[in-house]
Amino acid sequence: MNSTIRDIITRRSVKKYIDKPVPMEMVEAVVEAGKYAPTGMNMQSPIILAVTNKEMRDRLSAINLDIITGRNMKTSSGHSDPFYGAPVVLVVLARKDVGTHVYDGSLVMENMMIAANSLGLGSCWIHRAKETFETEEGKAILKDLGIEGEYEGIGNCILGYASADALKPQVARKDNYVVWVK
Repeated sequence: MNSTIRDIITRRSVKKYIDKPVPMEMVEAVVEAGKYAPTGMNMQSPIILAVTNKEMRDRLSAINLDIITGRNMKTSSGHSDPFYGAPVVLVVLARKDVGTHVYDGSLVMENMMIAANSLGLGSCWIHRAKETFETEEGKAILKDLGIEGEYEGIGNCILGYASADALKPQVARKDNYVVWVK
């Protein structure tokens, strides 16, 4: 099996991270992989907010948590951080006026998660990017960053070093996953 397929098959959603910063060159490599995801008609509708700043990371976490709970306390699973302690958040947004924007952004997310796995990093797709950037605070963040136009949040790709007890065994694939037509 080649290394690309192995990275796809061995990737897991990591929901517990150790307190260790991710080297910038690794974050940049993951972002670079995201930039090369296929997009409809090569329109390249997505953008990536690469958040390594702890204050902004914590701000986005708080908005996300508030969307979940409405009270900024804890999720139903008991977590007070929807980003599970990951130090890096790569937010994927895509231009709403491009018909394939959700698919385009989803491919960016997948490329980044596979790239993270190939580098020995844990990752997880965290939802509510759409809702985050529909809030007044989310819109203000985009404006402050100089991002103009109508963008929809597609997902938050969290990155970091997985805690040893965070890695779960692979779940068997369902029997009827593929219907062959030969």
